[in-house]
Parts: sequence; structure tokens; C-alpha cells
Amino acid sequence: MRTLPHLVLVLAFPYIVLSQAAPPAPPLPKFVDVGQQAGLTVSHISSPEKHYIVESMSGGAGLIDCDNDGKLDIITVNGSTVERFKAGGDPMITLYHQEDGFKFTDITKSAGLTRKGWGMGVAVADYDNDGLPDIYVTGYGGNALYHNLGNCKFEDVTEKAGVAGGGFSTGAAWGDYDRDGHVDLFVSRYVHFDVDHLPDFGRNEKNCSFKGIPVQCGPWGMLGESDLLYHNRGDGTFEEVSKKAGVDDPNKYYGLGVIWGDYDNDGWPDLYVANDSGPNYLYHNKHDGTFEDVGMLSGAAVSPDGLEQGSMGVDWGDYLHEGRLSMFVTNFTEQPDALYRNLGARGFSDVSYAAKLARPTYAMVGWGTGFIDVDNDGWLDLFIANGHVYPQMDQVHGTAPYREPMQLFRNLRDGTFEDISSVLASIPEASRRGAAFGDLNNDGRGDVVLVNTDGPPTLLLNETENKNHRVLFKLAGSKSNKAAIGARVTVRAGKLVQMSEVRGGGSYLSQNDLRLHFGLGAASAMDEVEIKWPSGKVEILHDVRPDFIYTVVEGSGIQGKLALPPL
Repeated sequence: MRTLPHLVLVLAFPYIVLSQAAPPAPPLPKFVDVGQQAGLTVSHISSPEKHYIVESMSGGAGLIDCDNDGKLDIITVNGSTVERFKAGGDPMITLYHQEDGFKFTDITKSAGLTRKGWGMGVAVADYDNDGLPDIYVTGYGGNALYHNLGNCKFEDVTEKAGVAGGGFSTGAAWGDYDRDGHVDLFVSRYVHFDVDHLPDFGRNEKNCSFKGIPVQCGPWGMLGESDLLYHNRGDGTFEEVSKKAGVDDPNKYYGLGVIWGDYDNDGWPDLYVANDSGPNYLYHNKHDGTFEDVGMLSGAAVSPDGLEQGSMGVDWGDYLHEGRLSMFVTNFTEQPDALYRNLGARGFSDVSYAAKLARPTYAMVGWGTGFIDVDNDGWLDLFIANGHVYPQMDQVHGTAPYREPMQLFRNLRDGTFEDISSVLASIPEASRRGAAFGDLNNDGRGDVVLVNTDGPPTLLLNETENKNHRVLFKLAGSKSNKAAIGARVTVRAGKLVQMSEVRGGGSYLSQNDLRLHFGLGAASAMDEVEIKWPSGKVEILHDVRPDFIYTVVEGSGIQGKLALPPL
């Protein structure tokens, strides 16, 4: 009889502990689409039927401060159609300059961005180290390199630089893989496509139908194209060295999203390539100008059951504060988006199901994506842009439609994510592609620009309300490349330790803000900010105050700051 009360207490105790330990849920973030009113009015060009695969893939977005006025400008890729391309093509990108009052003006023509073609993706870096960000655009039939002359005026130096490429180019990413102070350029390519010999739409074979409905042919059954690596000579020209470096893709997989990142913390940038319907590449930098593909051996190439996936968008992020970059990859419908947790020497583990990301992403077709701390609590959340490639899927009941919702997952700090996509439910669904992340209005909150295949862009302004602190760092190299592509910043604020890297290209064929953003939660000071420059130099800043945008120059420390507004 004496054991019964004791048993009751034992059973009740866990409930008491749990009820006391569970903190109240933080308020949900808030985003508002202000694209139209802000002036983003140019529609992406694409045929409504998407009869050919080239008509489904375009749509990178980019953020750039083209005149160094401290305000981000916006790049959107324009696309084209078979008929328009045969007639000369369309301007490959649109450049919107940010004016006072958070208004954007289309300055494409006056900026000199006049090359026509069929744009796909965009990446930004300062390839000649003159202090001005330059633009690289991929496309079907040829790419473009625009050299920034100052004041948002550009010169087309594509042929002179030797980076025209060709074929069906998609992803682009800048990275100084040999650490010589000059950024190099990797370009992924997709399928071999000939506008003069078009495949028959929905012809009677498995590669031209889906769910029993006739659709565009490919990529299955189509020949792939090799990838390109342009080594920067430092004199304004580049040498194509992909085969010599071991990244030319002799298997000719269907390459899409690409991103550089130092996944093994050895100080040298490695390269991840998302391949559609093939194993993804993880190229380990061997420090001698060559790379080794360790994707399969490390566990970051295929699904947990060994299946190849239709991978599109990519991003690195230390979502668990482990001091290592993990990888997130968006995939085709009925293939969950993949979260590869970086286990260090043990490689990568696909934790999509354990992280509670697999089930809600299974039906979607994922594209642009990014780790973004939407509420500045110091923990990376996940954003995904979705949209089908086949408009014909609207005829099929019970399958993912052509226009799909965006998704947002909140980091629960224990390796799992909470689906809070409902905060985006008021924004009309669309078939979206590229997504670029950055603080567009300099208020210390991360915003998102998205390209919609059948309309003007979406600009999601982050209006989340809380009292969390935050900080942004704009880095400028001296011995390193001027835009500090590849630099790693580690911020220590109390027990909170987080890191990120500057990247030229990522997401789906897109370019994020080159400034690094960190949410700091309740921390009112940063104990230490460590910067590992691509040159190998390490600088440490102490007692840095939050709620500022800092400009840091390699070897000279903080050279400027701009106060963020109170929230």
C-alpha cells in the first residue's frame, strides 16, 4: 500500500518537468509581398504550355549593390520562348536600381545590360578586384559577363574574358579555388537541346509523359552536357580548365544548382553540384588545382536508399551550430527535399525524415532555397520556392499542381524543423524558380526575391516583430579577392556560436546578398567575431555591438558602420 503514492509521484514527475521546461512558442514571422508596389513589374518570359524543357528551367534571381550606395539592387533573369529566341532572343536579365522610399527602377538599358539570348541564372562577384561587383549570366545558347564600370554602368566583356560558354548553361558560382586572390567561375550545364530540331511534345514514349499525360520531353532520355570551370588569370581573362581540374562531368549528368563551400573546414573551398536525375557531385578541393568527387562515398549524392533524385536548388548552412556546413537540396515531386547533415569525418547523413522535412516536401517540386534566420533568434530556418514544370498536371486529380505554395520551416534547435508555411498562405501560389535572400531595406531582417515563371517577381519583405538583436557584415578583401568570396565569419555571443560564408552563387541559379547576416536573439553584445579570409589570414574582433551593418576590410578591421533601425 505504501508503494502506490510513490508510483503516482514517479509517473507524474515527468509531466511536471515537461510542463515547466516547455517555453511558450515564439510569435510567427511575417512576410508581405511588396513586389508590385515597389516597382518589380517586368514579367518573366515563358510560353504558357511549356512544350519544351528549355521553357521550364529559367528563372534565377540576384541581389547586388551595383553602385556601392549601401542599398541592394535586384537582378531577375528574363527567359524567352523558342519563337522569340529564333528571332534574336530577349535581354537576358533585368536590373532594378533601388531608389529612395524603397522603390525600384528598371535601369537595364541604361546600365548597358543589352545582350540578348535565353537567360537562366545569375551570379555576382568582383572578378577583377576593382571594388565593383560584376555580373555573370548563364543561358541557353551562350552566357554573358558584365564588367561593372561604376554607377551601375556595365560593359559586356564576355568574348574578351573567354567565358561565353555555350550549350544549355544553368548554374554559376564564383569561388577562389586556388586561393590566388582572383575568383574563378564554375558553370553547370544541363541537356543538349537543339531549337532547330525540336522533340515532339508528348510523343508516345515514357520520357515525354508524366502520370499518363503528354508533357515536354526530358530530361530523361536526353543527352547531357559537360560542366565548365574557368580559372581567372588575373588579367581580365579566363582559361577553361574543367577537365584538368577533374570537374568536367564526363558522365554528362544534368547539372543545375551549384555552390562553393568549405565543408571539411580545411580552409579551401569545395564544390557541390545538384544534378537532375543523377547523383549529385561533392568535389573535394585537393589544394593543387584539382578536385576529387566524394559525393557517393560521403553520403551526399543520393537518397538514403541509394536512388538518384531530381535535384535543383542548393544551400550550405550550420543549422545545428556544430561548426560544420550541412547541405540542403530541393528535389522533384515524390522525392523529399534532402537535408544532408555534416558529421565531419563520418561524412554526411540524410536526416530529412528525422528533421521532419521529408513529408511536407514530398509532393512539391522544389527550386530556390536558402537557410535564413527569419526571426533573428540565432538559428537558421529553411525557405523553399516550389512550382511544377508541367502546366498539364492541373488536369490530373490528386497530384501536385503547376502552381504551388512556398514553404517555410522554423528551426526548433534540436535537429528538427516546424512547418510554418501558413505564414505565407496569403501570397498567391505560382510556379516559382529562383530565390535570392538578403536585407533589402537595411532593417536587419532577411527578405526574399523570387522569380515566377509566368509573371513579375515576388518580393517578400520581412516584417517579423520581436526584440531580437542582429548584425550584418560587409567584407572587403585586400590580399583576398575584393568581394571576399569564400570568407568565413564566426560570431560568438554568450553560448551562441554561429558561422557563415560569403558566396557568389547558390540557391537555384541565384545570388544572395554578399553581406553576411546573423540573428543574435537576446544577446546584447558579441564577445568575439572571427574572420577567416580566403588568403588564410585570420582576424578577430572583440566586443562588437549588435544592431549595426559593419564594413570590415582585410587587415584593417572595421572601417565603417551603419546603425540598424529599432524594431
